[in-house]
Amino acid sequence: MKSNYDILGNHIRLIDTRNRESITDRVLGINIDKFFMPSVANVIGTDLSKYKLITKGKFACNPMHVGRDERLPVALYDEEEPAIVSPAYFMFEVVDNSILNEDYLMMWFRRPEFDRICWLHTDGSVRGGITWDDICRLELPIPPIEKQFEIVNSYKAITERIALKQKINDNLINTTDTIFFKVFLENKPTATISFTDIVQLMGGGTPKTDEDSFWNGNILFFTPKDISRSPFCISTEKHLTNEGLNNCSSRLYPPYTTFVTCRGTVGNLALAGVPMAMNQSCYALKGKNDFPALFVFSFTRYVIATMKKKASGAVFSALVTRDFEMEKVFEPNFEDAILFEKRVEPLFAQILANTNEIQQLLDLQNALLTQLSSR
Repeated sequence: MKSNYDILGNHIRLIDTRNRESITDRVLGINIDKFFMPSVANVIGTDLSKYKLITKGKFACNPMHVGRDERLPVALYDEEEPAIVSPAYFMFEVVDNSILNEDYLMMWFRRPEFDRICWLHTDGSVRGGITWDDICRLELPIPPIEKQFEIVNSYKAITERIALKQKINDNLINTTDTIFFKVFLENKPTATISFTDIVQLMGGGTPKTDEDSFWNGNILFFTPKDISRSPFCISTEKHLTNEGLNNCSSRLYPPYTTFVTCRGTVGNLALAGVPMAMNQSCYALKGKNDFPALFVFSFTRYVIATMKKKASGAVFSALVTRDFEMEKVFEPNFEDAILFEKRVEPLFAQILANTNEIQQLLDLQNALLTQLSSR
């Protein structure tokens, strides 16, 4: 063990404060990205007094999901207003903040190496739980507290820059929506046609997963998992070789191709930021009769929102070709589509540039996390 390493259990302790404040409107879970989110559990009729009360500076983790997701859902609560979490969660705090900073510890929890070690400690069940004792036996580097603050401040500066760029992108995409509304919807034509009269649906495919020569090449391979906050996708979890591309049903789609997810998380959209292939859980969309690419994206964004609104309360579990064929839409004017394209091109170019910068910042964040073990 390196000289600055210590046992995690020497620096954290369990806490078990129950929901005596009768909180009912802030029931939280933890996602695999290690952030708190509104709980997806149905708590109607549940005795919420048994739930654990979490306050600022405390940690919670779901010990049962590390095996399923190969990531331990653990998060640091940083809100002023208390919330509640499942009684099955571990809730804990740092024993002495003058020795171990909680933000520094959260950085350690975000490391892929941490998740890999936790996965190795799972109990072998289907859900793959990890025990509190196993967590406490993990080792981490604990440099002087001044060094921890320096590391945390660097990480936070990057995080704030990412948040700023994401907010700018959100505003830009909202602006394109406004332009789309003014060009096409303020005086929407009454005539309707099928969505597929305007947009061509193209498919994808996956080569054999057990053929090593098909994978880990330089060709990005888009799947629903690659959806992000940005409209553009510029990196993917999986990559194909040229041989892999030649042995699957997907073509290599050019930049600015619109992808729509049709299975799993249905109805999400992404624009290819670089050439990439695509799996069978999505459609790639292209304008017919020379309707331009950015119009196709915004048009599809509007149509999917309409379809989701109509499906409110119903099951929206998958999209198939017939769903798009049956969807009646207003008939867009081609000249208006060209005008729209010219107006939004600079906005999407800025979104793509911001997305590339965000990716560079994320890479820098990951490098900083990786370097923790060598400090």
